[in-house]
Amino acid sequence: MPERPELVFARTDGGAVTDLEEYVARGGFVALAKARAMEPDAVIAELEASGLRGRGGAFFPTGRKWAFVPKPDRLAKPHYLVVNADESEPGTFKDREIMLRVPFRFLEGCLIGAHAIAAKHVFVYIRGEYEREFEVLRSSLEQMHARGDLLGDVTIVLHRGAGAYICGEETALLESLEGKRGQPRTKPPFPAIAGLYAAPTAVNNVESITTVTVVFELGAEEYAQVG
Repeated sequence: MPERPELVFARTDGGAVTDLEEYVARGGFVALAKARAMEPDAVIAELEASGLRGRGGAFFPTGRKWAFVPKPDRLAKPHYLVVNADESEPGTFKDREIMLRVPFRFLEGCLIGAHAIAAKHVFVYIRGEYEREFEVLRSSLEQMHARGDLLGDVTIVLHRGAGAYICGEETALLESLEGKRGQPRTKPPFPAIAGLYAAPTAVNNVESITTVTVVFELGAEEYAQVG
């Protein structure tokens, strides 16, 4: 049985684990396997029980946000998971450290989220100035592609922003992803109903998505006790 991940990943190189085999050897992707063995509604229920809230600023319950995305049979549109990795708020760098040091834990969270909302496409909107972070994520994805069983039928796209501060707002980010000028949309409709390409979309922060992995590593009950 692998050691507790919160202890293991803090040991070498300041906690950086950028090699896939090392990540797997330390218990990586066990959380993904656990989540994929569950029905999407059960995954969302687990998140709700954990009490996980968004780390992008709004502190909205992550499980509840995902529950707003309609069931696949209700709307004949694809579902999308969009990760806000723009992090353009002055002085902020937490998402940068996650992408640099534990990229696989972040990408594992993306795949769990995709399963939960029945999305086949994940878009990571990363700040244009984050060149090293982009390269680390790209290398990590290449390693995962070499292991075809990890991604399954999910495509993860890395999209580099152009340094616009306003694109930290979720609907402005969606506009930019669609190739338009990054300006906030009028709401409603909300992204869960009409987000990217007018399809149901969940938009989450890098830290939120990464913490989803931790929830499934520890279990909702134990995570909820952490606070």
